[in-house]
Amino acid sequence: MARVTNDTIIKTAEELLKRHERVTLATLAEKLDITHPALYKHFKNKDELWTAVLTKWFTDEVLNRIDVAQNIADPKVALREWLWQFVTLKKKIYQQDPRMFALNTKYIDERPLVLRELLQGAYAQINTILGCTDPTNLKAEAIMSAFAVFTVPSFKETWNEPDYAQRFNAIWQLIEKGL
Repeated sequence: MARVTNDTIIKTAEELLKRHERVTLATLAEKLDITHPALYKHFKNKDELWTAVLTKWFTDEVLNRIDVAQNIADPKVALREWLWQFVTLKKKIYQQDPRMFALNTKYIDERPLVLRELLQGAYAQINTILGCTDPTNLKAEAIMSAFAVFTVPSFKETWNEPDYAQRFNAIWQLIEKGL
């Protein structure tokens, strides 16, 4: 039996979620060939485990796929490009992987504080682009909030509207002045 780590648990949970409607900790433990209580040696509770799975999925599918060229000297241009890629990736996931999108949406809707935790990586990337060292991430959070209509699943039905880019640009023009 291979050694079970947090990473193997998260990876296995994600694989199971992609194939099955409902995944229990018992199912996950069985797949890993460990006991259900052994999972608690790695994660203090079920929520911590599912938050870790969601965070990895979001990081892999969104944050790690954003490719803002390092040679963009103007932070405003770099930030606009980063935001455009972010919202475009969210839209793409909604269209191409509706099941995982729905599972993650349901989880976040039931645990709003997890969303803030989940977005810490995005805030860090925004801070880097802007050269900001604010540990509270207030500016980055405000910027992301301005684009909520493109990131919050409640608005997903509007993401395929023909004026999508026009609406994005209108919001960008408003916040650009405040940067």
